[in-house]
Formats: sequence, C-alpha cells, structure tokens
Amino acid sequence: MLSDAKARKIKPKDKPVSDGTVPGLYLVPTETSAGTGKWILRFVSPATGKRREMGLGSYPTISIRDARLRAMEARGTIEDGKDPLDLRRAQERETARLASVPTFEVAARQHHADKAEGFRNSKHTEQWMTSLEQHVFPKIGKRLVNDLTPADFAACLKPIWLKKAETAARIKQRCDAVMNWAAAHGFILASPVGVVDKILPKQPGKRERVEHQPALPWRELPAFMSMLQEGETVSRLMLELLILTACRSGELRQMQWDEIDFSHAIWTIPALRMKGKVLHRVPLGPRAIEILERQLDKSETGEGLVFPSRSRKPMTDMVLTKFLRDKKIESDTPGRLATAHGFRSSFRDWASESGYPRDLAERALAHTIKNAVEAAYHRTDLLEQRRAMMLEWESFALL
Repeated sequence: MLSDAKARKIKPKDKPVSDGTVPGLYLVPTETSAGTGKWILRFVSPATGKRREMGLGSYPTISIRDARLRAMEARGTIEDGKDPLDLRRAQERETARLASVPTFEVAARQHHADKAEGFRNSKHTEQWMTSLEQHVFPKIGKRLVNDLTPADFAACLKPIWLKKAETAARIKQRCDAVMNWAAAHGFILASPVGVVDKILPKQPGKRERVEHQPALPWRELPAFMSMLQEGETVSRLMLELLILTACRSGELRQMQWDEIDFSHAIWTIPALRMKGKVLHRVPLGPRAIEILERQLDKSETGEGLVFPSRSRKPMTDMVLTKFLRDKKIESDTPGRLATAHGFRSSFRDWASESGYPRDLAERALAHTIKNAVEAAYHRTDLLEQRRAMMLEWESFALL
C-alpha cells in the first residue's frame, strides 16, 4: 500500500506507482521534480469498453487519502454503468453554460440585434426596444434569464394590462420572443411568458375558446388497435404510431429520420414544428421502434421524411381522417366519428384513470403549463418518468 514515505521518494524516471488499495489508482512521477506526481485512475469505460485514464490531481497537493476518496467515487460511478470521465466533462460543460447565462436585458438586446434586419421599418425597430426599456428592464433587466418566472413578467405587465391592453400584448409577445431565444440557446428549458395571462385579470373583450375533439373512448382502444394491426398500410402504421406517442398529426406527418435516436429510443421534435414552439422529446416503446424500423427498411436513403407521400412531401391530414371515416370509428360524441387528434384525449383520459399525475400527462402531450406555480418550476421534461408511463400506455393499447 502506497504511503507518504514511499511517495516522497519517487523520482522523475520511476514507473507509475500503484496505490495498492483502489484498483487502477496510480501515482505518476513528474518529469522535473522528485517526490511529486499526478494521480491517475485507469479503468475500462462501461460505455465503450475501452481503457481510459482519468486525472485526479497532483501530489502532494492532493493527498493519498483524498486521491483514494476521489478514485472510489469514480469507481462507484463505473459500477452504476456510467463513465466518470464523460460525466466530469458533461459537468464542466454545464458549469460553463451556467456561467454564460445572460441577464434579461443582455438577452433582449442580443435577440433584437439578431432580428432587427427583418423588421419592417426603423420606427418598429426602435419601438421594440423602447417598450422593454420602459416597462420591463427597470424591474427584471438585471436578472438572469434562468431565474425568471411567470410572476416576474406579470409584475412588469400588471400596470398596463387593463389600461393599455394592446401595448401590454405587444410587450408580452416581445418578452416571449426573448425567452424563446434564451431557450433556443440552451439557457432555459422553455419560455415562462406564455402563461402570464393566467395570473393577470382577463382583458376586456377576450374569450377563451375550447373545442372538444371527438375521441375514441379509451377502454375501446385495445380492440381498435387489434383491428389496426390487421394490415400494414402506411395509414395504419401512421395512426398506430400516432396513438402510441400521443403526438399531434402534423408532428407525425412531418417526422424526419434525423429526429429518431434508435439507440436511446427517443424522438426529438424541434421547436419550430411544435405548437408551443418548444422542443419536445418523445420516449419510444418497443412497438413504436418496430414500426419505425420497418419504415427504415423501406427507405432508400434513411434520410428525410419517415412517412413521405409519392411526391416526397409530407402526407396530408386526410390520410388519417379518411381511414377513420372509412372504418366508421365512432367517438364519445354522439353522431360524430373519432378523429386522429381525439386519440390524444383518449390517452389523457387513460392517464387520469390510471392515476398518473396531471403534470406528467400534460408534458407527454406537450401542453403549455397553465398553472403559474407549475410553470415557474418547469425545469425538466421528466423524460424517464414519462417513459415508464408511455410503456404502460403501449402495453394497455396492445392488450
């Protein structure tokens, strides 16, 4: 076992000295000074199966005891199936990212500079920034964007929300644009501005409109899915995948091969294609992966659209609508047939009846968080928790 007495005697030309207690821990002599060296941990990466070396600091700055503690912590990470070197680098990148998080004012001015050339006239360009300087910067301009909540933006808009509704709406839109810019650059997960009107009073003349989509009752889904698997037409496969992922029709019809991560079973839908303009990750179950692999076998290049039409453009929404009409699939609305969008309601009802938290189900549907408190703490998309839920949904659907 390596001791301080032995360590102080090492010379520049000596071979690396094994610690003797933690497997793979070595003290490598420096080339210039006796009694000094650097700690390294040699291990086999559980991710790649390759041998790697991880630096743990210099001796004697890092004592033998501290080096052993660091090495044992890294070994624990390896036993959990993770590469400690990759984990360290990821943490360093995250630290660097957080260190570069801008204030709201800096983000607004940068976003404005990026977009100014696209504005219609110089007057609009000036008004865009002036409105924020007058109503927003004094309150939250010096705050970091990742520290802002819906309540912060509501406080900025409250003085003019009812008196100058049109101006308030424009400022809200501009704040949302800034926060979406911050989300696109990875500083935050999503803009919290969209739910501000849920905190503030309803503006005069505004009505909330809710449209109910005819849906197949969720208890009838297994029988419907069984019928759906009787053939392998494109419309059947698309509809089955739409149901299993609880996505919107447009998101599925425009699905691209480069959005599918087969190794981690994740479909990543870019923000530009999402209704809420926020990137959305969808965990994929075994049957969903099977459908995609079958489509991949049919693809000549493995690039572009997953479900292309004959003209190589996205399928029209009528592909799914026509199938449901032809089969005369009845919905929970008397006198109306089920719609493709209605299967999202089927999933939502199933999730509630199965006891899943509202937040989890709403995130699976990529709905905007309406509750102000929930939105303020919306820091993660809960992918792994949603994965377990979606696997159970797939199991139920394929009974």
